[in-house]
Amino acid sequence: MEKVGNHNSISRKLFLSLGLTLIFSLSSFAQDAAAPAAPEAAPVATQGGDPVKGKELFNANCAACHKLDGKSTGPELRGVSGKHDKAWLYKWIHNSSDLIKSGDAVAVKLFADHNKAVMTSFPQLSTGDIDDIIAYTSEPKAVAPAPTGNAAVPGTGGESGAISNNIILGALALVMGMLVVMLYLVNNVLRKVAKANGIDVTPKEPRVSLWKAFARNQFLVLVASIFLLLASGYFVYAYLMQIGVDQNYEPIQPIHYSHKIHAGDNEINCKYCHSASRVSKTAGIPSLNVCMNCHKNISEVAETTATPEYSKAFYDEQIQKLYNAVGWDKTTQTYTGKTQPVKWVRIHNLPDFVYFNHSQHVTVAGIECQTCHGPVEEYEIMKQYSKLTMGWCIDCHRKTNVKMEGNEYYTKIHEELSKKYGVEKLTAAQMGGLECGKCHY
Repeated sequence: MEKVGNHNSISRKLFLSLGLTLIFSLSSFAQDAAAPAAPEAAPVATQGGDPVKGKELFNANCAACHKLDGKSTGPELRGVSGKHDKAWLYKWIHNSSDLIKSGDAVAVKLFADHNKAVMTSFPQLSTGDIDDIIAYTSEPKAVAPAPTGNAAVPGTGGESGAISNNIILGALALVMGMLVVMLYLVNNVLRKVAKANGIDVTPKEPRVSLWKAFARNQFLVLVASIFLLLASGYFVYAYLMQIGVDQNYEPIQPIHYSHKIHAGDNEINCKYCHSASRVSKTAGIPSLNVCMNCHKNISEVAETTATPEYSKAFYDEQIQKLYNAVGWDKTTQTYTGKTQPVKWVRIHNLPDFVYFNHSQHVTVAGIECQTCHGPVEEYEIMKQYSKLTMGWCIDCHRKTNVKMEGNEYYTKIHEELSKKYGVEKLTAAQMGGLECGKCHY
């Protein structure tokens, strides 16, 4: 029997060594295939000014109405030095109204072509500042590098990376199948060699199985049955208690909206978009016209906004979806009248028998949105942060003191109840926040 054990040990070692060799080879191949080539730095062109300083001046003075590429309130400014001479640009930028009143044909036509929108005068800009801005607008448009054969554009769901992964996974599956076949063949060869040498490899008569031995012991069966009943009850109860609890629910919306960019990077106040939360029971879904207050002039995001997960092209596509929904033509800067309804997916949904008033919590109690909705300024995709269960609400009412500063409505009842309970600050629970009728119809 010792030789039988040796032949099994030899087969296992052979199987492992072959398997490791093939897997390491495939892993090295995959890493070499996935390694991207380093992009070359694009040359920077200058036009008699400082384009770096010009970019700062452009963002501070021009970006509200102009874009380098594409029409906004005013015309696009890339290559503007090739359309007008510098002397004319100095006059136009310093005081466009005076130039129009003087009857300058170019100024009058430009004014008429852009809905007679009056351009802000910038007398504070020196000719050197304007030269810097012109240098920035004269830089050639950066061309995105062509994607390599195995690289997918982040945020666009490229298929080339998926095909490469499928090939690697298929190759690994094929290798595992080959190893199983090789192990079977090696075992057969070693078994034949053992028989040829007169070694008995027939297994002995099997012992009583573990399950049969367990079934014959009535005490173990009783203990196991009780344990299984208790465990089953525990898991069934836990499952039933999670019905209707949608914590961390994170649906994909028809138009991708990044709270991280808007509430986080740009520090837009939550109540600017959800203005109804101050005065109404519900916070409401912002009208798309609220979005257009900014996006009428913001038709694309900056290069620095892109992330490994979401590319610039992806974000620009979402802005275009907004334009399609409200019927905005960014080329002519007009509404077409052709709108498309947006079917938003609701995230927070309380049962019908539960009463919750946003204004009572936001305006009266002064509770921040993040208390219930979590750090929304960090969310790329909005999700339900809290459980929103009855126990969760009651726990908050028991821990949260009633805000009395500038809140005269509760002054009298707060004074009387604080004496009754012998405390200086009352919690929402002590003010009646645990009464059934306060939250249930």
